[in-house]
Order: sequence, then C-alpha cells, then structure tokens
Amino acid sequence: MFHRSERLFLRPAFPEDCHAILAGINDKAIACNLARAPWPYTLDDARAFAALPQDPYLPHFLVTLPGVGVIGSAGLGEHATEFGAEPELGYWIAREHWGQGYATEAAASVLQIARTLGHTRLTAGHFADNPASGRVLRKLGFVPTGQVRRRFSLARGAETDSVEYVLDSEAAMDPAPVARAA
Repeated sequence: MFHRSERLFLRPAFPEDCHAILAGINDKAIACNLARAPWPYTLDDARAFAALPQDPYLPHFLVTLPGVGVIGSAGLGEHATEFGAEPELGYWIAREHWGQGYATEAAASVLQIARTLGHTRLTAGHFADNPASGRVLRKLGFVPTGQVRRRFSLARGAETDSVEYVLDSEAAMDPAPVARAA
C-alpha cells in the first residue's frame, strides 16, 4: 500500500531502507518517545523493522520526502485497552525534520487510510514528557480520554506515564481540520 499527501510519500519499508531508517531514528530523543523502539537503536533493529510483515488491516509506512528520502515512519498498530485490542496510531519523524508539520501530515495520511479500511475508532498516546506529540494528536482531531496510564518504553527500559487519546467516529476523521491546523 502506498499513499501520497501534499508533500510526502508513504510506502512500505524495503530491506535496502535499513540504513535510512537507522539514520532517522538513531536519536535517543526519538527512541525514548516510542513504546517499542530500543535504545541504542542498531542496524539489526533497522533491518528487523524493514522486514516486518504488513498487516493489511493495520499497515505501517516509511514517511519519505521526495528528493530527500526517508524522514520517519507512521502507521497503525494494535493497542490493548479496556475495550479490548484497538487500532493505534503511531509515528516518528527524524529530528532534522521536526517543526515542519510532517508528523501531522503523515499521521493525517494514515487516518485517511484507516477510514478506507473501515476503522471508526483509533487510539493514540504520548509519553507525558513529550507534549509536542499531544499537539499533533489534537490537530488531527484526537481527544484526550482523561486517562494517564503507565506504558512500557523499551528505550527507557521502564514504564512511564502515557497520556491517552481517542478518535471516535467517522466525522472526527475528516481531514479538513488538519488542513486548517497545519
């Protein structure tokens, strides 16, 4: 599965992407804000990520900027909640591309794909010490649930507070608010 947004191209990872993945995510500030990324992040970790099979119901993508290459990743995963396993939005953008709206644009693309796949409720969260990710989620229409729960971060090697969000209903997944907020 592939997706083109205004500035970005989202595509599956290929084995030859492992060096570009490593270059983008090999930053402790990025890895520590993700639940499943280890620290230090190695070339073997990048190879394993590039080799992950695609779940057609929960796709994940490399975020590429034409003329530049891989600048991050965005996709859907499965997250255990009190309602059972629900689709969860996740993303990361390489540090040199922060502050340019790429996380919002990439995540909005994933939301469009999620709607096409029939998802009407998505979850997301951010570690409490990463409020920038919360701003991205709110721009996308996610609403805080009021819950802060402990979530394990592989890079931190510990549980930490995660602020939980939900995007519920097809109306909330309208990409128009993202265009206005960007």
